[in-house]
Amino acid sequence: MDRRRWTLLLIPPKNGSAREYSLPGWSFRAAAWVSAAAAILVVGAVTVLFSPWGTPGARIVAKQNASLQVEIAAIEARFRVLDDTLELIAKREGQLRLLAGLPVEATSVRDSARPEASVVTASLSDPSPLQPVRRRPFLGRLGWSARPDVDGLIARASTLARSFDLVSDTLQRNYDRFANTPSIMPTTGWLSSQFTSSRFHPILHENRPHEGIDVVAPTGTPIVAPATGTVVFAGLDKGFGLAVEIEHGNGIRTRFAHCSRIAVRTGQRVTRGQLIAAVGMTGLATAPHLHYEIHVNGKPVDPLTFVLPDA
Repeated sequence: MDRRRWTLLLIPPKNGSAREYSLPGWSFRAAAWVSAAAAILVVGAVTVLFSPWGTPGARIVAKQNASLQVEIAAIEARFRVLDDTLELIAKREGQLRLLAGLPVEATSVRDSARPEASVVTASLSDPSPLQPVRRRPFLGRLGWSARPDVDGLIARASTLARSFDLVSDTLQRNYDRFANTPSIMPTTGWLSSQFTSSRFHPILHENRPHEGIDVVAPTGTPIVAPATGTVVFAGLDKGFGLAVEIEHGNGIRTRFAHCSRIAVRTGQRVTRGQLIAAVGMTGLATAPHLHYEIHVNGKPVDPLTFVLPDA
């Protein structure tokens, strides 16, 4: 046991009398231990109050944060897949634009190795030209540094949607134009008279333009519409006999004359290949045949120039 004693001398300011205290040696060691214990208590209190693992609530929050990190990583992976999918769609969209005859001014190829990559977009006012813009790459925890560019993906998807609408409308117009263009022979038989600016008429006995072609066939041979259109005339037309006229749009009109009977009425909508009449010899005709004309913007043209090969 430490028997030493320590003398503590207190000297007041000015002229006050000094005071002397005698303390045992063990009291200083006890004071040191008490101070150390107090410091440990303070550090423990700070740890409990401010560390993430100090309280049950903090531990729950820390666990939820870890779960959220896993979910965020999964979402980033899905965004990368979505980004790649949009690129594939953009390439297909470019091919469709070529098919529709629309201009393709830029292409988009995603390059994840670069810090930035170009994407294809278009302005709202003019969706036909494609203009390249820059986007921020989104990257995950394994070397990926930025959050997914959701706005950029939405803008790209919207641009592709508008472009697909334009392509679809254009293809539909092209399809309608083809459907309304006479491209098949309206009946079977053999060609007896061609389109010409001067031909001797067998009944009128004079030279005059022949504004169509004549196809000889037995009476009753079916006559079909060579394209989609609307019947604008169906009835008796003087020298043409029983005749049918069809308006196809785009300034194209067809006429079928010398029919033996008519299977359509004025105002009726017909499609390519639909029965409209039968071959006959009504009007100024010397034998059963079909007189077939095509007029473009009011002017007669050679029907054979519209017939597709082997049609």
